[in-house]
Amino acid sequence: MPEMTMVQSLAALGGAIALAGGLAGSAGGIGIAASAGAATLSEEPDQLRNVILLASLPMTQSFYGLIIMIIIFTVVMPNLPAAGGAGLGVFAVGLIGALAEFVSAIFQGSVCAAGIALLPKTKGRILTISMMLAVFVELIGVLGLVFTIMALNVLKLM
Repeated sequence: MPEMTMVQSLAALGGAIALAGGLAGSAGGIGIAASAGAATLSEEPDQLRNVILLASLPMTQSFYGLIIMIIIFTVVMPNLPAAGGAGLGVFAVGLIGALAEFVSAIFQGSVCAAGIALLPKTKGRILTISMMLAVFVELIGVLGLVFTIMALNVLKLM
C-alpha cells in the first residue's frame, strides 16, 4: 500500500473525526435518555418499550458520522491532489460534520429524557409528542450530513 501524503492524512483525520463526533454524541445522548429511563422504569416497569424507543433515538447520529467518513475515505481521498490545501479543507468539513452530529445527539438525548420522565405521569401518552420533538433535533444531524456533502461538492472534492 502506498504511503499517504499529508493532504490525504488530513482528509482521513477529518473523516475519522466525523465518525468520532457521531459516536460520542450518540453515546452521550443515549446515556442522558437512559438515565431518565432507569428512574422511569423503577416507577412504572410497563413503560419499558417506550423507554427503549425514546432512549435509542440519539443513536442515528453515529450512522451519519459513519456515512461522512465513508464518503471521505472512498470518494474524496482517492481524488485529492498530492499537494495543496485540499486536505485541510476536508478536515474542516469533517469537523463541521462531527460537531453537528455530536451536538444534535446530545440535545436529542435531553429531549428524549424529558419525554421519558413524563411517561408515568401521562400513562405513555407523551410518547408520540416526545418523538416528534426529538425529530426536530434529529433534523440538525441530518442537515449536518447534507451540508457536509454539499461542502465537499462546493470544494470540488467529490
